[in-house]
This record gives sequence, structure tokens and C-alpha cells, in this order.
Amino acid sequence: MALPRRALLAAALAAPTLVAPSLAAPALPALAQRRSADPGLAFPAAGPRDWAREVPVLRLGLLGGENEADRLGRYEAYRALLAETFRIPVRLYPAADYAGIVQAFSAGQLDIATVSPAVYAAAWIDTEGGVEPLVVTEEADGSIGYVGVMVVRADSGIADLAGMRGKSLAWPDPNSASGYLVPRFALRRQGIDPEPGRYFGRTGFAGGHEQAVVAVLGRQYDATVTWASGQGDPATGYTRGNLRAMVEKGMLDMRDLRVVWQSEPVPYGPLMARSALPDACKEDLRLFHLALPAAHPDIYRQIERGAGAGYREVRHAQYQLMIDLRREEAAARRRG
Repeated sequence: MALPRRALLAAALAAPTLVAPSLAAPALPALAQRRSADPGLAFPAAGPRDWAREVPVLRLGLLGGENEADRLGRYEAYRALLAETFRIPVRLYPAADYAGIVQAFSAGQLDIATVSPAVYAAAWIDTEGGVEPLVVTEEADGSIGYVGVMVVRADSGIADLAGMRGKSLAWPDPNSASGYLVPRFALRRQGIDPEPGRYFGRTGFAGGHEQAVVAVLGRQYDATVTWASGQGDPATGYTRGNLRAMVEKGMLDMRDLRVVWQSEPVPYGPLMARSALPDACKEDLRLFHLALPAAHPDIYRQIERGAGAGYREVRHAQYQLMIDLRREEAAARRRG
């Protein structure tokens, strides 16, 4: 059973002589906080838009971490609704991994994508500010954060982080916040060097969150770190996240796993758009998503892989710390 979040927070992110900065998202001014829960939000009326002259096709990137067939299946109704609402073709572009989304935005080949905070930070750095966040997921309690959880097989005999010394660890993706960037940051603050052969006996990349959990269940690795809302019942995979999605698809029974470590809350990644999109297009996309949970709850649950309170407007300042963490990680790796 996972330990209480506050106890894990203190253990994971505090060192005897150094207190790590909080990863939680800073509060937003009221002006920037339109929310799905606000009364009177109307779903955008269907019809052609003037901005379509500049955006004849809306190119939607799908983040890696789940097998492609499942991603395309989950997003098809969402794609069709976007096309029906704005009367333009909408095309899905599933990326093989997180880096694929970053590269596609850098090349001007995508218009929007829902991404992790680390992918947003990478894309913002690579495009020199050529992307911006529109909305972010909001949980039922009003928070906009999630956690990374380190999981092992329940029969592994590993009960806590200390038991992972000399064991193998699968990172889901080098561009994942909860599955790579944040855990490595937190472990270093705890005095644990996450480089292979120093605390963990072996580390490697599994190719995505789903694949990483499968690798643990298949005994290829002793542990992995994946993402979860941190809310709800851990026995069902929490309210949303990779574990919940795998439970719902019949790929996982949570009784087969044990949570041995949990990160501090991290702000959810945003719906990210090219900054060069027309302002009217970006506003339509904000309103579409803010009203989506009430207007089309089934589609909302499909793309979010679970329940929540909908969306909230978000600004770039929410992710400045993640940009700083990416730069720190790059510097740490150069020091080697």
C-alpha cells in the first residue's frame, strides 16, 4: 500500500542540508482561470471558421506511451468531433515516442497535442517559444497535478526504495516528467545517483509507460516509475493515469504490483498549440475543451483515461520550473 503523500513528499524531495523546490504548479491569477466547472460555458457552435483559411487542416499529435491501435481508437471520436465542430479536416499523428512530438512541433508539422509537462518544456526550448499551453487537466478536488509512482511486482520482496539498491529500473521515456525527469530530480535530492550502476544495478528505457509496466510484470525489470493521479483507490489504479488505463483494458491487476515510492505532485501537461496559430483558433480550442466534459462526457473520459473535473486555462509560467529541471538534467548528464 502506498504511504501517505505528505510523508513521501518529505522523504523524496528533502535532503538533510537541502530542501528541494516544490514542483507543484503556482497559483494562477483569477483572469487566467476559466474552468470547465464554471457556470454558463457553452460548447462552440458547429460551423466554418474564418481562421480556417490559415489552418485548412488541424494536425493533432498523439503522445507515445501506449500502443498505437489503442491511442487511435481512443482519439477517433474526439477527432471526429473537432472536425464536425470546426468544419475542417482533423488528422491524427501518433508519435512513436515522446521525442517524436517535440521534433514534429520543431519542424512545424503539428498544430496541437496534449503532452506531458516535460514534453512541453522540451518543445518550448527547441522552438524558442514557438508553442504555448491552452488548457490543463483539473482533478475533482481542483488540483492540476499528478504524481510519479515507482511500482514493483507484489511478489518481488521489495518493500521500499531502500530495497531497490542494486535492482533494475525501467524508465518509460527520457522525455517523460513522471517517468524520468521528476524521479531523477527527486532521487538526486535524496542523495541517490540515478545513473546506471550507482544505486540501481541496471536501468533502461522501455519505450513508454504501458510498456514499462509490462516489462516489470514480465520480470524484465524489477521496477518502473509511471504516472497516476494520486487520488482515489490505488487498488483500482487511482482515478486516472497509466495504471488505471491498463486496469480498464484488462492488462493489469493492481494486486500484482506494489507502490514503493511516490513523487511530489507535478503539474499536468497542457494541451499545447503552435504559438503561430490564429488567436481565434486558439480561443475556439480553449472553449471546445473547457465545455467538453459536460457536452460530451464519454469523449472526455476516453481522451483523459479516467474521470476528473475537466479543464482549466493555463499559462506558460506554470511550466517554467519544468524548463529549469530539463536544463538541470542536461547539465547533470554532461557532468556524468
